[in-house]
Amino acid sequence: MTETATVRRSRITPEREAELYTAVLDLLREVGYDALTMDAVAARTRSSKATLYRQWGGKAELVAKAMRFSKPGGFADVDTGSLRGDLHALIGRADDCVIEQNSALMRGLFMAVHTNPELLQAFREFLVDPETTEFRRVVQRAVDRGEVPADSPAIEYVVHMMLGAFVTRTLLDELPPTQEFIRSYIDAVILPALGVRTH
Repeated sequence: MTETATVRRSRITPEREAELYTAVLDLLREVGYDALTMDAVAARTRSSKATLYRQWGGKAELVAKAMRFSKPGGFADVDTGSLRGDLHALIGRADDCVIEQNSALMRGLFMAVHTNPELLQAFREFLVDPETTEFRRVVQRAVDRGEVPADSPAIEYVVHMMLGAFVTRTLLDELPPTQEFIRSYIDAVILPALGVRTH
């Protein structure tokens, strides 16, 4: 059963998958999560609804995976030899325009998460948990290098702090987060909290 499902799910090419995710993100920007329908995605991408449901199961999983796709690169090949270098390199993978677009999408989706348990579950499974695991791996490498004290209480809050940079920039300053802002936030807030010297 599992093997059949895996084979069935693997028929979409990476190029086609990227095209579908891009269309989903465009629709999200246009109408928001609640008004987004699988019918609209099917029409926009010239797909059958059956294919979309077979590949993603439903709207929540499709949206969460599209958001994951929208984040340029990953953590796997980032290893600059320092935590500061790693975090700055990760931020450097998206330009200010992409960062602003992703932040706007996330703000809209945070609202939808509160009223949609299925979306919350999909976000946790496909976006939050993988990112948290990857961040922990990056920080653990810094601990192993002796850069971050193993008993630093801030280790558990690195993801919270990073997310805070994106959310509070718009909320408090009415400005989009930028590479420059996030890098200075990393240096002024995250690294000192972890006990890392920046100078």
